[in-house]
Amino acid sequence: MRPNNAHLPKLTLDYPMSLGVFSEYEEAQRAVDYLSDHEFPVQQCMIVGTDLKQVERITGRLTWGRVLLGGLASGAWLGAFVGLIFSLFSNENGLSMILSTVLLGALFGAFWAAIGYAATRGRRDFTSVSQVVATKYEVLVEHKSVNQARELLSQMGGDAGRAALAAQETTYAPRDDGPQRTYSESLNDGRGGATAQPTPEGQQSRPATERRYGQYQQQPPQQPETPTQG
Repeated sequence: MRPNNAHLPKLTLDYPMSLGVFSEYEEAQRAVDYLSDHEFPVQQCMIVGTDLKQVERITGRLTWGRVLLGGLASGAWLGAFVGLIFSLFSNENGLSMILSTVLLGALFGAFWAAIGYAATRGRRDFTSVSQVVATKYEVLVEHKSVNQARELLSQMGGDAGRAALAAQETTYAPRDDGPQRTYSESLNDGRGGATAQPTPEGQQSRPATERRYGQYQQQPPQQPETPTQG
């Protein structure tokens, strides 16, 4: 049975175009917040983190003493919780029950931690924390409102304004097939597809290949007109 996600907002945009590429998430967030403060329909925006990488921060050296001490502490906390629950439904001395479960939990935690550390066979004698982060954050906006959003960000100044101007210059500049491509370009282009080109003022630009987040929708080819016999 598939989960019902009808109440969740869809992660889709119609013909997304780049509003700017930022090196920090806070900068992309500040740009969208600026648009919201100026009554821009921010429901047409999306922040996409690209060029993912995993960062692992080493926090210390791991020894048998630290392993056993950590197992004792975690087991003791678990034993205290179990003992407290049991004492609420027992007529016996609650304090003695809690102390006994704490002792048993500490021994079990130390034993389990020792087994886990022994299984590594000294190949990972350190502790660390890891996180997956993005290198760049691109703000996308639907093509029908991209000009309005860029005008607002150009008034903001700073990194957001420069990013909006750079995205506008990239959109209207001659394109090449170099390896450097933003998320919105790869989203709209497809393989050999055409991108949205600037049109006269007051008209909406639409790409030849309609692209939604996650699927292509190819327009059907037009049938040639057959000449009528006079």
